[in-house]
Amino acid sequence: MFQFSSYLVFLFASLAVSIALQWILPFPFGLAAALAIFVVFPLLLRKRYGRMGGYGSGTGGGFFGMGAQGATRIKYVCLVCNNKHKGGTCPRCGSKAQRADF
Repeated sequence: MFQFSSYLVFLFASLAVSIALQWILPFPFGLAAALAIFVVFPLLLRKRYGRMGGYGSGTGGGFFGMGAQGATRIKYVCLVCNNKHKGGTCPRCGSKAQRADF
């Protein structure tokens, strides 16, 4: 997982560079450069994190942090016949009454 402290260092470094560019460049160019930095730096960070096996590579990440690396699939248990199955209707009795079994 990506370290929060290194993310903060990366964020404050981009802030410092954008402020320095605002001082050096005249008004419209400095603002455009600062906005470009705040757009490009997170994209570079995501690309770098994806190469390390993060959320862009399919090996981890996801909305809740569970990925393909050892994440268990949700199984359902039929409330009528108590059969465990993957989802939808029960293959044994055809009932749609089910509960999730994590």
